Amino acid sequence: MASVGSAVLDGCNKVRKQAIKLAVEDRESPLYGVDEDDVVVRGGRLHMKGNPARGESYQRLLARNKRSHLEVRGSYAGPSRPERHSMSAYNATFAEVAVDATLGLVRVRRMLGVYDAGRIISPKLADSQAIGGIVGGIGQALLEHTITDHRDGRIVNANLADYLVPVNADVPDVKAIYLDGEDHEADPLGVKGLGEVVLVGVAPAIANAVFNATGRRIRELPITAEALL
Repeated sequence: MASVGSAVLDGCNKVRKQAIKLAVEDRESPLYGVDEDDVVVRGGRLHMKGNPARGESYQRLLARNKRSHLEVRGSYAGPSRPERHSMSAYNATFAEVAVDATLGLVRVRRMLGVYDAGRIISPKLADSQAIGGIVGGIGQALLEHTITDHRDGRIVNANLADYLVPVNADVPDVKAIYLDGEDHEADPLGVKGLGEVVLVGVAPAIANAVFNATGRRIRELPITAEALL
């Protein structure tokens, strides 16, 4: 979103300016002679600032000028001075786990991720990314483990019957929170990436919770019952 979205934003701004210029120079347009800075574009129409009745639609403007479309090229080459500012997204991940003292089994009870990712364009898509990352992190911390046959290098558990991944029962209560704010030092849209950052803190948070529960520091993943007994 930061790079592609900013290029799209640049293209949208350019095509908007092109439409405004066409309108204010068209003698048949209601906006003829209006200063370009006084034209508002909203809801598929162009109108004069403070006077919504004085305006017209894109459709009428283009049809009158015998044009089927407006075309521009948008681009974005990254921030001009990245060395002076931090452009990264940040997060804090919290986990509550229960450990069976007899069996050494770890169960996640609750997880919370708090993210500073600048402007959130689509809350639903952000939630999908964040919760999916947390679920993947639970799998990384407690379940997913590739077993290699050292005689021939083949993966022994190369199927979903033997390679364990999280299911609904492993993910009882997961929530994501996003800090308010837009970072326009990073890019024109004010957004930051919400990709890998949602995953990287999950396994360490679970490992720390297991340490607080048992006093045993596990430094290899997944955290197995054998490691805790």
